[in-house]
Amino acid sequence: MKKIFLLLFFFPILNNYAQKWEKNYDFVDNCVCGLSKVKKNDKVGYVNKEGVEIIKPQYDEGLTFKEGYAAVRLDTKWLYLDSTGKAITEAIFDDAVSFSNGLAAVSKSNLFGYINTKGETAIPFEFASARSFAEGLAPASNVKGYWGYIDPKGNWLIKPSYDFSDCFENGEARVIKGGKVFYINKENKMVHE
Repeated sequence: MKKIFLLLFFFPILNNYAQKWEKNYDFVDNCVCGLSKVKKNDKVGYVNKEGVEIIKPQYDEGLTFKEGYAAVRLDTKWLYLDSTGKAITEAIFDDAVSFSNGLAAVSKSNLFGYINTKGETAIPFEFASARSFAEGLAPASNVKGYWGYIDPKGNWLIKPSYDFSDCFENGEARVIKGGKVFYINKENKMVHE
């Protein structure tokens, strides 16, 4: 009985304490990789579970941490930070996507490529658009605007022939061709509409 009483007594106190630091921010996101994205005075930063600022709010936009890294926008350009706030790239990208399978799609000069977690170019900037890797493949479009799928080395495993292609999930991916929406498997065979 004492345990229940103590729990009922301390729970509101602990809950208020946990919430107290959140009131210092205009927005607090879920905690991912040990950090929560926060926003204050239109600037984005990151705090740990206790509300301690690890990366002070100084960026114009930011993505949630994934695989230990987050993309943040400074003015009009994106860069990547590690979970200590150290920049692994300069602010040189026009667009940025979260890391997935150790690679992140980024754009420069209207072309997309991929960088690794060291900030190095892993797949050259030769795509009109690109998305995150999932199940070993990433949707990407060629300069003519047709979508297909590449492997982590940038090779086309499913040649670009779709008007749009989505990420793979449970072995299948949604694609659009000629106004028709259907799902394909990794062998580029239609599995269902």
